[in-house]
Amino acid sequence: MAAASFTAAKFLAPVAVRSGGDRPAPFHPAPSSARPLRRSRPAQRLLAVSSDVLAGKKAAPAAAAQPAVTREEALELYEDMVLGRNFEDMCAQMYYRGKMFGFVHLYNGQEAVSTGFIKLLNQPDCVVSTYRDHVHALSKGVPARSVMAELFGKATGCCRGQGGSMHMFSEPHNVLGGFAFIGEGIPVATGAAFAAKYRHEVLKQSSPDGLDVTLAFFGDGTANNGQFFECLNMAQLWKLPIVFVVENNLWAIGMSHIRATSDPEIWKKGPAFGMPGVHVDGMDVLKVREVAKEAIDRARRGEGPTLVECETYRFRGHSLADPDELRRPDEKSHYAARDPIVSLKKYIIEQSLASEADLKSIEKRIDDVVEEAVEFADASPLPPRSQLLENVFADPKGFGIGPDGKYRCEDPKFTQGTAQV
Repeated sequence: MAAASFTAAKFLAPVAVRSGGDRPAPFHPAPSSARPLRRSRPAQRLLAVSSDVLAGKKAAPAAAAQPAVTREEALELYEDMVLGRNFEDMCAQMYYRGKMFGFVHLYNGQEAVSTGFIKLLNQPDCVVSTYRDHVHALSKGVPARSVMAELFGKATGCCRGQGGSMHMFSEPHNVLGGFAFIGEGIPVATGAAFAAKYRHEVLKQSSPDGLDVTLAFFGDGTANNGQFFECLNMAQLWKLPIVFVVENNLWAIGMSHIRATSDPEIWKKGPAFGMPGVHVDGMDVLKVREVAKEAIDRARRGEGPTLVECETYRFRGHSLADPDELRRPDEKSHYAARDPIVSLKKYIIEQSLASEADLKSIEKRIDDVVEEAVEFADASPLPPRSQLLENVFADPKGFGIGPDGKYRCEDPKFTQGTAQV
């Protein structure tokens, strides 16, 4: 799809409105007589999903002359999504067994977004995530054992046990971190995109494919945050190679997206800054992949940023500490019926891209990978106490490093509180 058709066909497409459970009507303040406002529109009941469900009826899929992906691509997508789902299910088990601590936010149901975007990246490309970051790291190639060990707080984790669930980081894979506060990662992603453009245009360190691309993932709750707007402006002003990916799972912790924003169509915020804004069904990995390819290619060619709103749904509560009592049962069952992994599996078999036995083989292999990750994490050592103050102090003459050039915290007396400082 050409860049021009990307703009025309996608970023002007409205969000489909479908009927659903009763929702609170949006609040419209009464117009002031001194300041006439535009005529208020009738309230719409929005329970957003963007593609094939309208009043309970599924639209007939258009006949395709050939599959949208090759066999190899389809199997890669399926394997990555199954890895993400099985890994998160195992995390839930380990959390309730007391192997993990703190807040753990799982990604079940949103796998089409991570896989659809990240599997199109090159190694030098960057990913900046949120507190729901395990699967983003896995999609970018961080080994499952390193992610699981990090969740266990072990020294063999990708952050040596100091990051935990919400702060996955891997320099070799250019995963620049999960960020616990909403919107916190967007400026980091914008800076990474600026660095990529600087390397390309000033240092002339260009790759044959073009600019290195950064993906900034965040949720619908972040789309009303000030840092989001500031970075949209800077990215468009400087034509930075970044894609802003909104994982709109319809709930910001316990706040419905429809109740929290004046206009629930987040994609519209892109055109406000002069960049394409794209809306896509985030429960369909092939649709996500099509839009992602266009947006990433635009960024790589130096044509600037894109805002992509992926409407998706998380199958679990906000975190494993969340009893998930605020969302209606019929809403949850509706989206469970649109499981992105089940949909992809059906597509692969219907298009004769692989057999049921082929997919079962992948599932078995992933089960083994996840089991091995748990065994590795459980057997790994805890970080030494001497690691506590590493990467805290930068001044060689300061508190962290002694005159011998060694970390003061490596002195056993220091960690016992008896050293002379």
